Amino acid sequence: MRGVFLDDRTVTAGDLDLEALRATLPDWHFAGMTGTSQVEEYIRAAGVVITNKVALDRSLLAGAPRLRLVCIAATGANNIDLQAAAEHGITVCNVRGYATASVVEHVFMVMLALGHRLHEHREAIERGDWGRSPAFSLLDYPFTELAGKTLGIVGYGELGKGVASVARAFGMHVLLAQRPGGPAQSGRIPLQRLLAESDVVSLHCPLTPATHNLIGTPELKNMRNNAFLINTARGGIVNEAALAAALRNGDIAGAAVDVLSEEPPRPGNPLLEPEIPNLIITPHTAWAGIRSRQALIRELTANIRAFLDGSPRNMVLP
Repeated sequence: MRGVFLDDRTVTAGDLDLEALRATLPDWHFAGMTGTSQVEEYIRAAGVVITNKVALDRSLLAGAPRLRLVCIAATGANNIDLQAAAEHGITVCNVRGYATASVVEHVFMVMLALGHRLHEHREAIERGDWGRSPAFSLLDYPFTELAGKTLGIVGYGELGKGVASVARAFGMHVLLAQRPGGPAQSGRIPLQRLLAESDVVSLHCPLTPATHNLIGTPELKNMRNNAFLINTARGGIVNEAALAAALRNGDIAGAAVDVLSEEPPRPGNPLLEPEIPNLIITPHTAWAGIRSRQALIRELTANIRAFLDGSPRNMVLP
């Protein structure tokens, strides 16, 4: 059985140990990065395909008669036509819980940077404001602690729970949103109420038809004008033009996004326009701590071994 990793460059820059993964099959092709025109060729004779961001639609899956397993090198499965995979007898597995520590640390890194006005303090020092201060401490940019603030979490899976645990350790009050498009759940509140009551809103839900543009102009206007929005989930969950306008208009106090609707970004993305205030953008790296990426490789290896043993794990169903 031949294995193909369509985009291993999205996972490793040569800094990970891939030997156990290579040992799962006698024949592997690690493609680095795969262009759209190459996907059909690469998967035609493959029995196992690993993909992180390369999309596999109905026509591609139909053109791969030997394909039996698709391993997603991520948790989100929106780049795979799951219905078509099921119809062709292709098992789809994802990876779960591999990057919790990395994502949680990233969320609090940007939350603290926004809340403690790190950018403004750094710029003040570079301008020499501290050196000209008559007092030992520069108090030009007042801020308040996380303790006592309210964190609203949208998406309470592995990552949402990890963020909630650290938030409580900081002394924050945690609110949980009802699942978008789902039934009422005990201990959770409607999204609009969560937005109105939270000092910080952190998104951890998957990108689905129910969550596409979940946060747009009405939702941003419903937030407090001193609140922050953090998105480490998927770019399409937030309407980017609406977020840029909300920051410029002062509808919210700041935002941090690790994901955009198109990655890598192209010119014209509203969030890349100059002089948007209090916006932190990171290049989809919240998940990418080296230990998390090595854990991802271990989970991919375990998924393939379990499938070959006849006991698939982490299956994603239509």
